[in-house]
Amino acid sequence: MRKESESGQALVLVLLSLSVVLTIVLFVMSRSITDIAISTEQADSVRAFSAAEAGVENALITGAGSGGSVQIGDASYSVDVTNYSQDLPNFNYPIPLLSGDTMTNWFVSHDSTGQITCAAGFPCFTGNTLKVCWGNSGTPASNSTTPAIEISVYYETAPGNLSTIQIGRATFDPNVSRAASNYFAGVDAGTCQIDGVGYSFQKTITMSGLGIPAGSYNTVNGLLFAKVRMLYNTDTGHIVGTSANFAGDTTLPSQGINIVSTE
Repeated sequence: MRKESESGQALVLVLLSLSVVLTIVLFVMSRSITDIAISTEQADSVRAFSAAEAGVENALITGAGSGGSVQIGDASYSVDVTNYSQDLPNFNYPIPLLSGDTMTNWFVSHDSTGQITCAAGFPCFTGNTLKVCWGNSGTPASNSTTPAIEISVYYETAPGNLSTIQIGRATFDPNVSRAASNYFAGVDAGTCQIDGVGYSFQKTITMSGLGIPAGSYNTVNGLLFAKVRMLYNTDTGHIVGTSANFAGDTTLPSQGINIVSTE
């Protein structure tokens, strides 16, 4: 009877030991399978990122999209390239600006090497009037961090001759309480919309009002670019846009390219 009892205890111990061993084996197998799955996902992600990055690099070199899917080994990419505001009167800058940041509104085109050009297929802007809109929709005019702007227009007194570059500059502030200390000009009344994007403040400027001669703003390659610098908004980035939708103005050249590359 005692031997049978000891045998029964030994069997229980064996079964318990097998259960523990089986649990450990299953745990190790589960971890291994999970690690393999994670490693596979990471490898796929790296491969997809590398393919998409190759598409961006190719687009930067050629300036054109892929025209469909391009195979690279066991990965592929598809690239779409669009121009910002080319042959259009309006430009919504795609990145909000903090105080001190600037956006550039080009009036001249660039060739494939990045050189300034005004030739067939590379239009350049001429015109006397430009509207600048800024400030996120709903921004009050009276806050200490309400954005003001500085506009600097770079032009050539002898169009096509870079040695004759000069600058016309003006500053505008919607917060009238700061005018006594910063001497900025006021803004135009009302809010502003450019291609469906709403802005809190606006100012329409004329090139002649900045002291730019008609021979520069009415002649191709006379106006080079405008820089809009945001001021005071140290806490929040604010949007900015421009519109040349006025009588006598031509459309804008490309303001840059937008490259979207997917795997």
